[in-house]
Amino acid sequence: MHSGPGRALTAVYGIFALSATARAGYQLIREFDFAPIAYSLSAVAAVIYILATICLVIGNRISHRIAVAACAIEFLGVIVVGILSHTHPEDFAKPSVWSNFGSGYGFVPLVLPLIGLWWLWRVGRRAHRD
Repeated sequence: MHSGPGRALTAVYGIFALSATARAGYQLIREFDFAPIAYSLSAVAAVIYILATICLVIGNRISHRIAVAACAIEFLGVIVVGILSHTHPEDFAKPSVWSNFGSGYGFVPLVLPLIGLWWLWRVGRRAHRD
């Protein structure tokens, strides 16, 4: 978990944790009335990114399992919110981190959990061989 790719993955999660938290905080404080669903979902995304980042840094068996769950929930969230942002655009008048499958963040929110799950699976398998 603490090799080059693992560190890079953790860094990207850390950047997303910071950016999603800052965005959600601003949206919740200053603009909540404009799009409460979208902005609440941005806050949920921020919490998941924070949790994943912390668990990737810790890297023990329990944090590994939590990180897998966080990445899976993150991916499911991006898919569900992505679909809902197209089928119910009135609820997403303002974008969230996961709206339109993370298009506002270059679709990184769509790809990042898949990379995270792959990495966690890879290091999990390696740990079981040792």
